[in-house]
Formats: sequence, structure tokens, C-alpha cells
Amino acid sequence: MNALNVIAYVVEAYVIVLIARALLSWLPARPGTPLHHVVRALDMVTEPVLRPVRRVLPTVRAGGMGIDLSIIVVIVIAELVVIPLLRG
Repeated sequence: MNALNVIAYVVEAYVIVLIARALLSWLPARPGTPLHHVVRALDMVTEPVLRPVRRVLPTVRAGGMGIDLSIIVVIVIAELVVIPLLRG
């Protein structure tokens, strides 16, 4: 396994973490519960990457709620980086 494959697998693992964060954001995570600790850990790992994207890409308003597209943008960029690494 070469260094490019390792990088590709790390990026893919990060994509899984982003997807987990997105899915868990739909569940209520009350402080003090195990789910809250998981959500906080995922926030700490993903927020440094998502925050700059949110500054550039505002929240999309749909009805009375806002939709954060930053996770989708980061996942698409990550996959665009990984695909050539895995083919090469």
C-alpha cells in the first residue's frame, strides 16, 4: 500500500465521519447522554473543515428552516480528490 492509498483511505474515513455527523444531527442529543458525547466529538473533528465552507456558502432557506449544504460540498470535494488517487 503506497502513501496515496493511505491518504485516500483517510479521506474516505473522514467522509464517513461527515455522513455520521449529518445523520446524527437529526436526532435529539440531550446534554449528558452518550449520544451527546458522540455528537460533540464529531463536531470537534468536522467543524474546522466545515466552518470555512459555511462562511462562503450561506445557509439555504427552505420554508421556515435553513439547510446547511457545507457537508455536501466538503464530501463532493473529498470524493473529487480521492477518485484520482485510487485510480492512480
